[in-house]
Amino acid sequence: VQLQAYGGGLVQAGGSLRLSCAASGPTFSSYTMGWFRQAPGKERDIVARITRSGGSTYYTNSVKGRFTISRDNAKNTVYLQMNNLKPEDTAVYYCAASSKGVVLKEDQYDYWGQGTLVTVSS
Repeated sequence: VQLQAYGGGLVQAGGSLRLSCAASGPTFSSYTMGWFRQAPGKERDIVARITRSGGSTYYTNSVKGRFTISRDNAKNTVYLQMNNLKPEDTAVYYCAASSKGVVLKEDQYDYWGQGTLVTVSS
């Protein structure tokens, strides 16, 4: 599986962005998909995760109520809608795919996109 993340950019605090991650290959629906982010000088952490069918989602506490993860298996794409962005959301955002089921840890994801930079100005 090859993943291509896009949609990042510069936005003012309170604004919105939608990240997309397009996957190649016919087996996209068999993967749990996650969005991670890495801020400068910090470790990469999970932001959100969605199960294969889209029936279950997970969000880290700091983005609950502001971010929404979704997927369209017909289009081989996973999305991250980010609203009410804050300067602390500034990071490189990565999409990732896991064949290991409902997982949250970085080392349980098999495939990674190249990352897209989100910068939130105050």
